[in-house]
Amino acid sequence: MCSEVRPQELSAMASGRRVRPAVSADVAGSRLIQTYTTLAERGEHLFAGLLGGSVPKQWAHHPNDDAMDATRGYQWFYHSHSPEDRPGGLEHGHIHLFARRPLWGRRQRSKSELDFAKLYGNTESSANTRHLLAIGFDPKGLPRSLFTVNSWVTGDLMLGAPLTLELLSVMALDTGYPEVDTVIESTVQLYLLELHELMAARDQALAAHVGFNKLEDEAMELLSEIAVDLDAKLTELT
Repeated sequence: MCSEVRPQELSAMASGRRVRPAVSADVAGSRLIQTYTTLAERGEHLFAGLLGGSVPKQWAHHPNDDAMDATRGYQWFYHSHSPEDRPGGLEHGHIHLFARRPLWGRRQRSKSELDFAKLYGNTESSANTRHLLAIGFDPKGLPRSLFTVNSWVTGDLMLGAPLTLELLSVMALDTGYPEVDTVIESTVQLYLLELHELMAARDQALAAHVGFNKLEDEAMELLSEIAVDLDAKLTELT
């Protein structure tokens, strides 16, 4: 799908200059509370619209062609793993969040991106997306974790930590799934500081890998993970 990114956003990201977060943590917290309050009043699960009222099937991709934000260059999809693949897990499923080429194409030759490419072995990919982050959800539809995965999982590549964090900090979504978009945006904004730690741990895991083709090593799937506790995080804001 051809995407169209707002000129001012693309200019700021391409230049590498610091950009202001999309919303403050206070605003993100308020939006999150309002979203779940509205869902509760309607008696709906966060993913009701996405799943069309059906029970989620293991490994099914929702929506089929990803939820696409045509104006800003982001996309995501939701899926769940089998119990055998996640023994003892409390996760209902998770969202994989991506940035499309207009958001990062001009930065591929920047020093930070070239340094990151050396870290993972200068693997090349023609994919038009880069994986930013995954968000795990519990059965109630509440975020429970933020994590990063190796590139073989998503079939594309990652971006260096500075650019990943920049794209996450300014992210605004309009994919046609407003409640899910709001939860993604707000959770990211609430956990921006922790995301720095998450990306540092990701890069440490990549650096510690011995051998070639580290991005294709299926023994290394989860690179880094942090727990999400919305009650505690929202209490910090009061």
